[in-house]
Amino acid sequence: MKITIVGAGAVGASCAEYIAIKDFASEVVILDIKEGFAEGKAMDLMQTASLNGFDTKIVGVTNDYSKTAGSDIVVITSGIPRKPGMTREELIGINAGIVMDLFDLESIEVLRGPQGILFGRNTTGGAVMINTKKPGNEKKSKIKVSAESGFRGTGINYYAMGSFTTPLIEDVLSAKLAFYHNNDGGWHKNILPGSDIENRVAQAGGTAADLLAGGLPIAKNTADGSENFGKSETTMFRPSLYWTPSDNLEVTIRYEHAEVEADGGVIQNHPAAIDGLENPYFSVSRDSFGVSNDEVGYLDNEWDQLITEVRYDLGDAGVITSITGWRDFSSLGRSDIDGTPIYGFHADLDLWQEQFSQEIRLNRSLSDSVYLTLGFYYFEQDIVYNEDRELLGGFLAVNGGGVQDQNTKALFGQVDYDINDKLTLNFGARYTYEDKDVVISSIINATECDPRIPGSCSEDFKDNQSWKNFTPKFGFQWSKTDTVNVYGHWTKGVRSGGYNFRNGNQLIPPGPTDEEIVDAFEIGYKAQLPDEKGTFNASLFVNDIADMQREVLVADEQLGSSQVIRNTADARISGVEMESRFVINDNLVMQASLGYLNGEYQKILYDISGDGVIDGIDKSLNIPRLAPWTWGLGFIHSTTLSNGRTLDSSINYNHRHSSAYTDNNSGYLNAVNAVDASVTLRKDNITMSLYGKNLLDEVNHGTDTNLPGVLGFGSVGTLMKGRIIGLELNIQF
Repeated sequence: MKITIVGAGAVGASCAEYIAIKDFASEVVILDIKEGFAEGKAMDLMQTASLNGFDTKIVGVTNDYSKTAGSDIVVITSGIPRKPGMTREELIGINAGIVMDLFDLESIEVLRGPQGILFGRNTTGGAVMINTKKPGNEKKSKIKVSAESGFRGTGINYYAMGSFTTPLIEDVLSAKLAFYHNNDGGWHKNILPGSDIENRVAQAGGTAADLLAGGLPIAKNTADGSENFGKSETTMFRPSLYWTPSDNLEVTIRYEHAEVEADGGVIQNHPAAIDGLENPYFSVSRDSFGVSNDEVGYLDNEWDQLITEVRYDLGDAGVITSITGWRDFSSLGRSDIDGTPIYGFHADLDLWQEQFSQEIRLNRSLSDSVYLTLGFYYFEQDIVYNEDRELLGGFLAVNGGGVQDQNTKALFGQVDYDINDKLTLNFGARYTYEDKDVVISSIINATECDPRIPGSCSEDFKDNQSWKNFTPKFGFQWSKTDTVNVYGHWTKGVRSGGYNFRNGNQLIPPGPTDEEIVDAFEIGYKAQLPDEKGTFNASLFVNDIADMQREVLVADEQLGSSQVIRNTADARISGVEMESRFVINDNLVMQASLGYLNGEYQKILYDISGDGVIDGIDKSLNIPRLAPWTWGLGFIHSTTLSNGRTLDSSINYNHRHSSAYTDNNSGYLNAVNAVDASVTLRKDNITMSLYGKNLLDEVNHGTDTNLPGVLGFGSVGTLMKGRIIGLELNIQF
């Protein structure tokens, strides 16, 4: 597929990047009227290919529409972001609901750092704006299918996605139906089934009584060892209508239904040593993809959502946009939490969520150099959570959960001021009021109960809390020359305060936690190398975080593991990122990246280490999930063959340093060296790709959770698949 993007600004560049990352097109052409601007953006994006793992060819052109010939899709994003008359590609997609592989894509814009001005609560790290493709006025169909396997006795993973568009009333009403189906055969092997536990005990010179003495019952394993753990099946349907009754009014209606059926959580456990030796009964190596779960479990997710967008052009008065969203989500599952071949700690989880949102915004110009955005946002949400825990073979069973009603209102505005043709300033602010009303039943009920039924559970905690916050922003963009750009910003972001529905200790209140406040500072430099031989980008950033919110996991003899959500610390995270791309010749491009992160606690508010005191030990801990070093190197080669065919190949290497995973640093993410490669053959409307992921078969483990006694210090879920070889076919007609 070939896609043209008109406009090389933030929206256009971000759209091109994510089309490439999600492999929706073999070639993306970025076109702009400013000399050399699109070319520079294209080179910037190509240098990230190794980091983001794509092989899509991205090129930039200036006022040469001949380069766009043969495009299957044209996306027009020209204009300054958030100006009057901007396309819907630049608007936030409220409750996009795309939680699986992206498909049916119209545009994606990625915004780094806090985005509290236009997007409100919980956008302390950034925002991703996703819009599905609206129906067109031409009949068009596309389909993509893929199959892949790790060749390690695992099941085959295959998916199919596509869309069909047709006009119903020419130039007035059109419809589209998109679909997505994925069937993953699972990629974990149960290497220690329950039937083998007696043999392992005997081999260790012990008996079943040894396990029983430790309080661990012998139970029949429902997983026989031949099954591939982690199986899942996902199906989505998304019909939509696009109505343009007049030149200044357009209405888009999107509906989505999706179902997911999968195994329960895949847990790899590493039990505690016995007398200083590795636990001989059911220990599993961290450097393997093996598991020893005694129950497959299950996960059933289902959701429906409806989004209506109305856009009305008022002429000189601006553009009014209304976005209304509704979503209903339910999840029911059961998992072997302890991850051992004995019946230690199992849990049933039930979650239901209903959301409604309404946003109205006005975009208009105040002058030739001043552009204004004003808006109002309303959001309400009802959540019900219920959890059943079974410990020691079901000998101990407890139940609990909670109900929450939430309402959020916000007013926001932003001004973009072009001082001259080289310098633009950005000012903005948002005021938010949020209210939460909760009823929580700690997970201590001896009999099964339902939080939705008043009086069914021992409702030991009721509360109502409201928060008010003001989040400003200041930024600038300076085009020093046609090939050098400098930018910077300061932004404040807020993560909502809240409650812990999984409270297992009545002595520890389940909330409320205070809001997490982030002050983000960033300055960056982008330059094109002489003779258009490549690009170089660099950025420096500092994030000051106050009242950091964390879920601290504590081993519990009665509950297996207790979750405690607290404001644990104030912290500072700083770093530098550098990217470079070098054109070796007309067919070969090399790209490299380097990143460094440093995180330090500034003030400790909670006993993070779990030793009973707040002291220097807590402050010396590493902040979780911050890899100090990351780097990458990649090559992209393109060859033109006979009969209009092209052959593209790529290889990318990326390294991520080891980092702590848990707050108390008992669990770590291991260092990973990832190698991906692909070969793609393209001709007309057909594309075929052979690809390999994680070719070194690296094990990426982490998520250690404290568990009591002989169950071990942690259960670990592997975070990525092993070596994958796949074949993909893409057809448009």
